[in-house]
Amino acid sequence: MEKIKTAPAKNVDAYLQALPPDMQAVLENLRKAVKAAAPKAEELISYQIPTYKYNGALVHFAAFKNHCSLVAVSKNVLTVFEKELEGFKSSGTTIQFTPDHPIPATLVKKIVKMRIKENEERNAIKNGKKQ
Repeated sequence: MEKIKTAPAKNVDAYLQALPPDMQAVLENLRKAVKAAAPKAEELISYQIPTYKYNGALVHFAAFKNHCSLVAVSKNVLTVFEKELEGFKSSGTTIQFTPDHPIPATLVKKIVKMRIKENEERNAIKNGKKQ
């Protein structure tokens, strides 16, 4: 997977502005869906790609030469949404898509909400053990 060659972005706006228009548009829509599902999430660049954190990493996304990726961070997500992800290439915790065949915003929101729940549950267990 060859990443699109750009200078390391300081923020998500800069990351998106460096992309070809078709990828910029599809990733901006993905960004809006993530922010709608996780309004309290922190948006930053981590691993040189856009990342959203809330009680830990939620999701990442990235642009490559011939596709874009949504990294769901949790393998469980790909299992739970297996039917809805038919037609998309996936591996590990990553879902690949193209500007011509983007992941629907409704599905992105479901994935992000599941990740929020997973992170909250993990943190509750971790914090419960500390008390």
